[in-house]
Parts: sequence; C-alpha cells; structure tokens
Amino acid sequence: MRQGWMALALAGALALPCVTLAPVVKSAVAAEKSGEASVSTKKSGATMRQFTGYVTALDPSKLTVEKRGKKPQSKTFTKHADLKTTGEIEKEARVTVYYRDEGGRSVAHRVVVKTENGSKSRG
Repeated sequence: MRQGWMALALAGALALPCVTLAPVVKSAVAAEKSGEASVSTKKSGATMRQFTGYVTALDPSKLTVEKRGKKPQSKTFTKHADLKTTGEIEKEARVTVYYRDEGGRSVAHRVVVKTENGSKSRG
C-alpha cells in the first residue's frame, strides 16, 4: 500500500511540468502549422496588410492612395514585380491595396479596383 502512494506522488510530480508547459508547447505547434517561424521574428514584414482609398497618383513604379473622411490619410506604395491587379487602375478609382512592409517601404502585392457600388470589379 505504501508503494502505491509513492507511485502516485511520483506520477503527480512528473505531471506538473507537463501541465504547466502545455500552453507553451501548444502555441509553438500552432505557430509551426500556420507557417510562422518563431515568436522572436517580426510579424510586420511577413503579414499582408490592406489599405482602401482613392488613387491620387499613378506611375510605373509607384501608386499613391488617399483615404478620405474625418481623418484623411495618404500612403505611397512601391509596386512589386509580380503585382496582381483586379480591374483597371486609374486616377480617382477606389481601390484596396494589399501590401507588406519591406525594408521600411510599403510594397503593393495586389490591387483590387472597386466599382461605384462598392463591389469588386471583374477582370
């Protein structure tokens, strides 16, 4: 009977670190499955962000989009070499730009042009 209690105490002592570390291991496994390298890497460069507004300037290498309203904001994007577009990008077109911050610059990877009723343009 005495040995049974010792075995139970030993099992409890071994289970305690497993219970305490379970959330850490679970988050590491989830991060690995989702494609994130590690917790210490910067997320800002890897995540795709979006910015919706109206095109104010357009040239072969850059795109400037302005968000209008109470707090207007303007953002200039460098076009990625493999930039994908949906619709015709022209001045004053309402667009959503999907971009990443790369080396301190906002690099546009995808641009979706919105029609006048707010839906995506087919094209």
